Amino acid sequence: MLRKHFLAHLAGLACACALPLAHAQDPKPLEWVVGYAAGGGSDIVARTIAESMSATLGRPIVINNKPGAGTNIAAEYSARNKDFGNLIFSADFATLAANPFLFSKLNYNAEKDFQPVGLLVRFPMFLVVSNNVPAKNLKEFMAWAKARTDGVNWGSAGPGSPHHLVGELFREHSGLQLTHVPYRGAAPAIQDVIGGQIPAMWIDSATVYPFLSSGKVRAIGVASPQRVATMPDVPTIAEQGMEGFEGYAWQGIVAPTGTAADVVANFSKALQTALTDTRTKARLQALGVEPMPGTAAQMGAFARAEREKWGRVITKVGVKLD
Repeated sequence: MLRKHFLAHLAGLACACALPLAHAQDPKPLEWVVGYAAGGGSDIVARTIAESMSATLGRPIVINNKPGAGTNIAAEYSARNKDFGNLIFSADFATLAANPFLFSKLNYNAEKDFQPVGLLVRFPMFLVVSNNVPAKNLKEFMAWAKARTDGVNWGSAGPGSPHHLVGELFREHSGLQLTHVPYRGAAPAIQDVIGGQIPAMWIDSATVYPFLSSGKVRAIGVASPQRVATMPDVPTIAEQGMEGFEGYAWQGIVAPTGTAADVVANFSKALQTALTDTRTKARLQALGVEPMPGTAAQMGAFARAEREKWGRVITKVGVKLD
């Protein structure tokens, strides 16, 4: 019995010693920086994807929200981080395509300070009108707008936002007399469209869905290559005659330059697994966003093309945010 008790005691000691060792070997949490406040669309997308990526990578992922200055605060923080392999960042339309032209000086370089991991999602942009506007499609909207000698006011979520820039691109393509009315966010703008204070606006899919489904506003078209799955009755702007017209907010994941190539590859593989997961895709669709699976190289090429496209628009319109 004494021998049995002694062996049991040794086993207990072995277990007690193993606990700190196992804890020390736990993987360090991966920090995911998001340049928007908790609870918003970008935050929810990150948390949705992080759940699946964490399981694939075998390490916890902690979301770090750093809102402000059109993602510039989060971008600078991520670009300066030297804890390579332990940080990723939701770099979006603003960070990589628009801000280099909207701001005279940035404390990060969109091309040099980040390595692409892969695209996340896109938010298709809808042209919507108040219910008192007598137009149900693009042809009717064009005819109605041309007949208004004073032109047409249209709203956006704010100067330099994807909503604003897609609207400016539409103004250029359509040749219509359109006057931009910037708001502090999409929510107050859509309320003024509903109330008839402004007749039209460009708005993202995630925000507009409940207002379309309840009939509070009417969609003229969506600026995406295909119709949106959750709103299949809304035709694209392109299929209504404005060939090639596209514009949407989008997000991707980047890592600070200096992160090892094999680490970036692992992150990218985990991201693709998440974006093709049936449950994750359903959750994203419910948010009104579309997954954009693809390689790190594809994201790099996409970001360069977007920077060129929207840089031209911003320069032509002359928008500056500083």
